[in-house]
Amino acid sequence: MTGTIILPETRERSALYAALMPQLRALIQAEPDPVATMANVSAVLMEAFGWHWIGFYRVVGKELVLGPFQGPLACTRIPFGKGVCGMAWKEGRTLLVPDVNAFPGHIACSALSRSEIVVPIHGRLGEVVAVLDIDSADLNDFTEQDGHQLEVLCKLLEPLFA
Repeated sequence: MTGTIILPETRERSALYAALMPQLRALIQAEPDPVATMANVSAVLMEAFGWHWIGFYRVVGKELVLGPFQGPLACTRIPFGKGVCGMAWKEGRTLLVPDVNAFPGHIACSALSRSEIVVPIHGRLGEVVAVLDIDSADLNDFTEQDGHQLEVLCKLLEPLFA
């Protein structure tokens, strides 16, 4: 993988995902280290979409621990079942939250975050080993398309955690 991501000159998400997915697949296959790969994936998503915060939390014991990210200072540890990330971990499924202030128990790492999507990454036994967390400064910024595409991306990351 070169170090350059080629993006179409559009903000239309389906075109961005179509251009990004083959490049992300190549990036992930080229690097076996999960931390290095998560760092680059965060950077690519930030470059392409410009969301407020993009990063990963890894499951360490009974907490999610901050991993590679792009954006402002973040919460370092999140308990199982707490906030959007902890709930996505507990339920083992993607959570799309149009208004974080309406989500019971939301953990506000940044007052600028208005909507959020969290996608779990599963290990070889089906357990959640990490989550991809993305926050937007806009209300209702994420769609089912984002959920689907980010789930495909997280599936590509799963072998790194096997």
